[in-house]
Amino acid sequence: MELSIIERLVLLNILPKEGNFLTLKLIRQLRESLSFDEAEIKAVNLRQVDEKVAWDMDKAVPKKIEIGEKMSDLVVGTLKDLDKEGKLKDEHFSLFEKFVEI
Repeated sequence: MELSIIERLVLLNILPKEGNFLTLKLIRQLRESLSFDEAEIKAVNLRQVDEKVAWDMDKAVPKKIEIGEKMSDLVVGTLKDLDKEGKLKDEHFSLFEKFVEI
């Protein structure tokens, strides 16, 4: 699945921080896939500005991320929970469209 920088950052923030050992192991692998390496940080000028992350939008390209069935189900469940609780934000919109069948 291709994800933009903002989608990757938002997804990193909504992934559970607790779970059983196997789930946490898969989450750790997904976090690494969603993260940014030095070349990408330099290419898009990714930087911390106060408490926000900024980058050069014109240089950003989506990154293909392999997301297995179990992690996909976890993301879908998390997004659906946010929806049920009325806690979805505008930043979740594109992820919701990509992961949750409406």
